[in-house]
Amino acid sequence: MRYRRDYTQGATYFFTVITFQRTPWFAQAAAVKALRHAVRAEMARHPFIIDAIVIMPDHLHAIWTLPDTDTNYSTRWRNIKRAFTATIPPEQRPTAISSRLHKQEQAIWQRRFWEHRIRDDQDFRHHVDYIHFNPVHHHYVHRATDWPYSSIHRYIRQGTLPADWGSATIQLPDGIGHE
Repeated sequence: MRYRRDYTQGATYFFTVITFQRTPWFAQAAAVKALRHAVRAEMARHPFIIDAIVIMPDHLHAIWTLPDTDTNYSTRWRNIKRAFTATIPPEQRPTAISSRLHKQEQAIWQRRFWEHRIRDDQDFRHHVDYIHFNPVHHHYVHRATDWPYSSIHRYIRQGTLPADWGSATIQLPDGIGHE
């Protein structure tokens, strides 16, 4: 069975992008900075809005809203992955397996990514909560606000979330924090 992506003009999407073999490329601040630079450069070429994001050591989750007449998130992700990969010196890149060589793929990212079109406000809130709670879920921090690579800080500054949101000891809505 072949996977069919949802391409809806101007839609909002939740994405999961994972590194190849869960290698923790983003465990270092310099790598996160390089990824952020790649994202900003792509946003300048092909605009989109990042509604929420978290960058974990070996994966990231994001919610993007595309322009009204645009559906092309695949090109954006391809360009972001390429730009980040180019920041890794060739001698530090793992050797690609033969199935990747003929497609000229590096062994930095999983081949594809997962997307889900956000259906309504409740679906949006659920996925934003999922993104912001992810560092707690993976036991990197006890409070979501302790994770530096998350849009939760913007949500708190804007007053959308309270400063203590996402503590491991508070009760979150059903389904949040469970993969």
